[in-house]
Amino acid sequence: MPTIMQIGPYRLFFYSADGGEPPHVHIERDAGIAKYWLGPVRLARSRGFAPAELRSMERMVREHEPKILEAWHEYFDA
Repeated sequence: MPTIMQIGPYRLFFYSADGGEPPHVHIERDAGIAKYWLGPVRLARSRGFAPAELRSMERMVREHEPKILEAWHEYFDA
């Protein structure tokens, strides 16, 4: 599971088997996990996060989307 970045308590990562899906990122904190599609950023699914925190995480993904996409393509297109 390649970690893309750590932002505060959140770890943003991919699963190594995710390459067959469109670009996305997983975010975990404590027992919570969420998946966001990229281009455009939208929530795919989540468990353990309140709606306000999901909105905050979506803003975080939007802010860092270029770097996340770059990491996606470096990892899966290599």
